[in-house]
Amino acid sequence: MNIKKLLYLSLSLLITTCLFFVSCNDDKDDNNSFEETIVGRWLFDVGANLPNTMYEFIDDTRYTYYAATNDWSVEYWQSLDTSDAIPGTNDYTFEDDVLTIDLNFGNTQVLPLIFECDGDRINFQDPDSPDRYDWVRLGADLNNCD
Repeated sequence: MNIKKLLYLSLSLLITTCLFFVSCNDDKDDNNSFEETIVGRWLFDVGANLPNTMYEFIDDTRYTYYAATNDWSVEYWQSLDTSDAIPGTNDYTFEDDVLTIDLNFGNTQVLPLIFECDGDRINFQDPDSPDRYDWVRLGADLNNCD
């Protein structure tokens, strides 16, 4: 085999190997296979005794809903759409496990948080509010949560 062919094959093998490794996904282990995202609907944790409020995060906008009845079931909350939210929305960003909500008129709420229970509970790590409250993703089953 001549040198040109050998170099060509070596270069082809190198390129193929590089493309293989670049295209591979970094699989997370089973304990961290969920996507940590704020997008979706969240209720105050039942332990906070405030299950009559739901927040929904869609396309960098937070909507707030209050229960119009004492029916705080999952079905009730799922039946609502953005037209049922209270007037006025809040812009938000979520970066590096910090939720920043624009409360309007120059006020912001900055909430460091930790996802728990496979992404179904938010544990707020707010040093200014040691009596923190948690949010639970609408419809989450937390019975097997550690």
